[in-house]
This record gives sequence, structure tokens and C-alpha cells, in this order.
Amino acid sequence: MNSSEIIDSGSLTGDNSYFIFSELVDYQKEGNVLFLRLTEGSIALEFLTSDILRVVMAKGDNQVDFSSTPAVVDHTLNYNNFSILDRTELLEVKTESLKILINKKKFSLSFYDLEDKLIHQDHNDHALGWSGDQVRAWKKLEEQERFYGLGEKTGYLDKRGRKYTMWNTDTFNPHVPSTDPLYQSIPFLIGFNQGRSYGIYFDNSYQTYFDLGLNSKEYYSFWSEGGKLDYYFINGSNIKEIIKSYTDLTGRMPLPPKWSLGYHQSRYSYHPEAEVREIAQKFREKEIPCDVIHLDIHYMDEYKVFTWDEKEFPQPKQMLSDLSEDGFKVVTIIDPGVKKDPRYKLYQEGIKHDYFCKYLDGEYYIAKVWPGECSFPDFTKVEVRRWWGDQHHLLLDQGVKGIWNDMNEPGIFSKTSTMDLEVVHDNDGDMGTHRRFHNLYGLLEGQATYEGLKRYNSEKRPFVLTRAGFSGIQRYSAVWTGDNRSFWIHLELAIPMLMNMGLSGITFCGTDVGGFADNSDGELLTRWIQLGLFMPFLRNHCAINNINQEPWSFGKEYEEIIRKYIKLRYRFLTHLYNLFYRAHQSGLPVMRPLVLEYPEDEKTYNLSDQFMVGDSVLVAPVYQPDRSERMVYLPKGEWQDFWTGQSYQGQKYIIAKAPLDTIPIFIKAGAILPLSPVMNYVGEEKIEELELNIYLSGDVKEGSYRLYEDDGSSFAYQQGGYNIREFSYLYYTDRLEFNIDSLADDYQLEYSSYLIKFRNLDLEPSVVMIDGVKSDQWQYNNGNLELKVEIEASKIELK
Repeated sequence: MNSSEIIDSGSLTGDNSYFIFSELVDYQKEGNVLFLRLTEGSIALEFLTSDILRVVMAKGDNQVDFSSTPAVVDHTLNYNNFSILDRTELLEVKTESLKILINKKKFSLSFYDLEDKLIHQDHNDHALGWSGDQVRAWKKLEEQERFYGLGEKTGYLDKRGRKYTMWNTDTFNPHVPSTDPLYQSIPFLIGFNQGRSYGIYFDNSYQTYFDLGLNSKEYYSFWSEGGKLDYYFINGSNIKEIIKSYTDLTGRMPLPPKWSLGYHQSRYSYHPEAEVREIAQKFREKEIPCDVIHLDIHYMDEYKVFTWDEKEFPQPKQMLSDLSEDGFKVVTIIDPGVKKDPRYKLYQEGIKHDYFCKYLDGEYYIAKVWPGECSFPDFTKVEVRRWWGDQHHLLLDQGVKGIWNDMNEPGIFSKTSTMDLEVVHDNDGDMGTHRRFHNLYGLLEGQATYEGLKRYNSEKRPFVLTRAGFSGIQRYSAVWTGDNRSFWIHLELAIPMLMNMGLSGITFCGTDVGGFADNSDGELLTRWIQLGLFMPFLRNHCAINNINQEPWSFGKEYEEIIRKYIKLRYRFLTHLYNLFYRAHQSGLPVMRPLVLEYPEDEKTYNLSDQFMVGDSVLVAPVYQPDRSERMVYLPKGEWQDFWTGQSYQGQKYIIAKAPLDTIPIFIKAGAILPLSPVMNYVGEEKIEELELNIYLSGDVKEGSYRLYEDDGSSFAYQQGGYNIREFSYLYYTDRLEFNIDSLADDYQLEYSSYLIKFRNLDLEPSVVMIDGVKSDQWQYNNGNLELKVEIEASKIELK
């Protein structure tokens, strides 16, 4: 084979030689694919849009394989309107938004915009290659380039300078900035260089790696231990466009049930039944809102999934019915290990129908987890996923409302902590070893669970929570970050981790509030609850034998503050649910790094301890003990303190007051923010009146907000059963106009009126007109510069 060889110290196993693709021999366009034949093999460039290019490599005489992992959704993306100009040393390919230069003498790709500004390029000396089963790509590392994404990774927001492994791993040891890998594998990278953005999604489910400048200052690279080199280059004018395109490929989350955005209380474990009832009763007696109680493994009979311990829970259906009457939804844990017990019906069925994982010689794979020796469903088979999904009726019939998938990396009690790599998976005839399917195991279990719950009740949105997953897991499940600790550093690590998960398509994510292992305390739990106020998924969870960390566990001082913030979560629920709808539509996260909204501001590029909620709420959590203030960076614009109303000009740092009962929150001037009434649980009472807060500023002459609303529980929204209302205002020197426009109106609203609060209005109006008629239904408070107006109409005019 006429191939150059290189020695690369950044390889998987130290020094390693690679066959490198070099000279272009021939090319051919077929539909939306440009086939390149090189000395060492073939490369297919598949154009999905003018901004999305798929690059697939085939070694030697092998044919290009266009199959994808289950992460990629079925789509109709197809773009063939590209031109090819054959120059002496280059092929120039143009789309409506890109110019791609292909080096004919020594293969590499360079991506430019149509103004000839470089976006991204391969490394000049070696672009694509392989060594044995390993496949690899090398990319030029720009001097000021930043990297975001990669899902659940520790460390700062910017991932440059480190090497990361994609291999779902049950990691119980304390997570520190160098801990890698963890439970999720999301091989999606966002490159960001002085405002220019691009994305790379490496669609390979084997153990993969991203070296982002650790072993070289000239290039970064990504590679895999097996499979094919198959990646998508995604162009976009900003990071938001990159995320939208990535989720076009891997899917977006369906709208979850609204109750799942409320507060969740969990422990390993609440048992027996009396303890569960006691916990629920305390929440209601203490008027601390709570929607969900989670049951960990001790609800089961000998840890056998889909069973109840009859001694601990003698009447589960009655218990769940009583809890439901009081507004509680119960979520039960399910692990994939099925106890090896010939008396156990689930095990019997799995053996009878050949549903469990096994070796090539037909011997079943057996390993120890909580129940002892277990078999494991082969979720790569359609019939197994359906069988597993249908088993959930055994819990749903009793009144369970959601499912929590754990130990699904899969986690095994062994030296390797996971399934034997020589186990084979059927994959509906396309057999492969566990090396190929390990990272997909949690994703496929999530699919089985979600689809099973949806089949059981097609009228209700399923709620599924998972620890392990792969790209695309957002289509089926919420995600939490696994077994963290009750350490302050884990509170700090949570912020950039959740932001990068959001950038990686996983909107519905959170951490174990208060920490899972070790013992929390009142201050730590309070500060974590304050962060949790704005985490998309909010669950307090801790381990067996640790001290309790329910909201009331550390005395009245902490309980009062925690109650305040859980109530505030419910106040923000309308806004959060609206952001979930936007995520469903566009893939954009709820919890956002500031660079997403302010890509021109260099101070946001690695800002890891603040975040945005949507585009108008800025949050700066306190993540160290004994702090009563903290530094906060405010980007461009005017910002108003949520608590005091004080205004600050942006593009500077301020010292924000942050005593224990306060988390710094700032609202962008000009924003409109809906707030809901406090309830003990979602749907406890009908909302009679929706509060709208308008944060006025003399520097902002207009503002708007689109509010999505539906029933919060069914799939009627997929057939148009929702409302979208646009609130907007114009702020003139002598008057202010406020309008409400209906853009969609196929859902009957709960409320019949609005309470409009115009904040920072420094002059009392002389007259208030509603639909052209003078009104007396308003109050102006000169002390806090706030005007309140109650309306049932569509337009307000102030003069």
C-alpha cells in the first residue's frame, strides 16, 4: 500500500504508526455524495444541507458504509446543489454557504465561508488515517480556539488542553476535574474561535477519544478503537445554529410532563411504606412544594426488577393512590440486571425467548449486581426492547408515574465495572461485540422504557430518568450526573458540566442536589437548592447510611431558606416550561453559558460559574462556604437585580451581596418575565391570574416575549393543541404601549386575567387606557417605581 506513515505520541497506546490518506486518484459525484478515491482507500463527502457535511472513510478496497448509530434520527436531509471546480492541486466544492478545499496531493479538507474566511481545517501533515482497528482524524488547532460540548465532562466550560474518553463508566470515586470518563458519552464537539463556530459530531459508538491539544499545540484529534471514521462537520454563524443542526441529526427532547419540572425528593432508599407516607406528609404539613418522590432499590423483592417487597410495601397500589390524591407522583428505579432465579417469571421469559446477552458460543453472560447473579437484556434487538418496555405495566398498573434507569452503563460488580467485552449483541442480525454496543446500552434501554410507557398510555407523556446514555438520549430521557458527593467542589463542578450537557443537546439535566455520597450540611444543601432552582431537573438525592438531607433536616434557619427557593422554583415554572418548549423546537438549552448569548464578549468564553436561564435571566450561584458576596460578571446591556431592583450597566464585574438567603439573580433590562403562583404541586389549583413582569429601562424602547402554553401532560400539542401569545411593548418618551397578540389559540387557558407589573417606571402615569377606555384598575408605587395593572384585554396604553 502506497501510504505514508507517521508516529503520533497522542495515540491510544503510546507511540503508534498510522496509515495516512494521501493522494487523490479520482472523484465522482452521485446525487448528494462526492466520492473520493485515494491511494489508501475511499472517502465519501455526503452533503445533508449547505452547512452540514458528513465525512465517511473506508480503508483500502472496502466500500463506504453509510450506516449510522442509533443516535442519528431518520431524516430527509439531502443537498446536491454543490459545484465542483477541479484545480491543479485542489478540488474546490461550493455550497450556498461554504467553500470546501480538498488537497489533491496530500488529502485534507479546509472549510471557508463565501467571503474566503477560514472556518476550520484538517491538519496539513495528516488528516485521516488508521492503525489496525483504530480510525482517527487530525484537525488544525487554532491559537485562540475554544472547545465546548462533549456532554458530561468535569472541569471548566472550555475543554481545550485535555484528553477525554467516551466510555460509559460507573464512577463512584469522588469526581474531581480530572475524573474521566463518567456515565454519558456524547461525542459532539463545538469549536469556537473569535466568534466563528463549527461543530463536529463523531458518530462512532466504540470507545472513542478527543485530544484537544494535550499532546500537541498544532493539532487536536479524535479517534476510536473500532468501527469506522464517520463524522459530521456542521457550519453555523453562531453556536445556536450549531446546536440546532446537531439536534436536527440526533433529535430533540419531546415535551416532558409539566410535573416533572417540579421538585423531586429521593433517597437510597425510602422504605418501608410508612416512611414514604411520612416524607410526603411532612412536605404538605411544612408547605414545601414537592411533586415527585423516588423509590430506590429497596422497594423491590430481593432487588428483582418489576416487583414489590410485600413486607415493606404490602399495598403499593393503595399507597400510590393515596399519594396521588395529595399531588405526589412516584418514580421507581429500574436496573437492567435480571436476577438469575428459575422461579422468577421475568428471568424465565428472558431465557425462553433468548432475550439475554450471551457469548458467541451461546453461553449466557452472567454477572453480579444488586440481586446477585444476573442476566442482561440485549437491547439491540427490537423484540427485546418491546418486551422490556411492556414489563413496565407491572408498575404502572399500581400507579407508578415515571421510571428511573440506573446501573445502565451497564454497571457490573467486577474489576472492569462493566460487561465482558467479548459478549456479543444480536442487533437484529448485524451482530457485534460489546465493544461496539457498550456506549449504546443505556440509550437503547432508554428507548425501550420511553416507548413502553408511551404504549401503556398514549395520552400521557412519559417521564424517564437515566444515568447512562449516548448522543440522542435526549429523545427519551432526562439525565442526572450520577453519584456525586456532598462536597463544595462538586457543587462548583456541576455548573459547567450542566452547561456543556445543554450545549450537547441534553436539555433536561441536573445533579443530585446536596450530593449523593458523604454527608451534607445545612449551608451546602441551601446553596445547592439555590442552584437547583434553575437546573432543568431538580432532585434532592442521597445515599444509604448518610445523614438525611430533606429540606427540614438541618434546622429551621435552613428550612426557611430552602422553602423559599423551592417555592420560587414553582414561581418560575411558567418561564421554565416555556424554555422547555423552545428546546423542543430548536434544541437550545434552558441553562446556557454566557458565551451562547454573548459570543462577541471574550470574558464569557470560559466563564464557568455563572449561567443564563434563557436569554434574559443571569444567575451567579454561591459555591463556597462562608460567603456573603461574590464577584459577578454582567455582559453588555443594563441588568436589574431580581431582589432589589437596582440597575447596573454591563460589560463589567460587580461585587454582588449574597448572604445565605440570597443567590444573585439579574434580569436583563427590557425583558418580560412571567411568574406563576406558588403551589404545593403542579396542578394543585387552577391558575386564575398570570403575573407578567416587564423590566423597563430608558435605554430599551421595546421588548417582547412569546409564551407557549398547553395542558402539560398529553401529546395534544403535537396536533396543535396549544396557545402561543406574544407580549410586546413600546416605550416612548411620553407613553408606553403594551400589547397581547394571540399567535395560536387551540388550548383553553386556565387563567382569565393578567397582573402586569411594570418595573422601574420612574414616572407615575396620568392615565391608563385599556382597549381605548380609561381604567382605574391600576396602582403605582412611587417607592419601588412599580405600576400594577390588572387586565383581561389585549392592549394597554399609558400616558
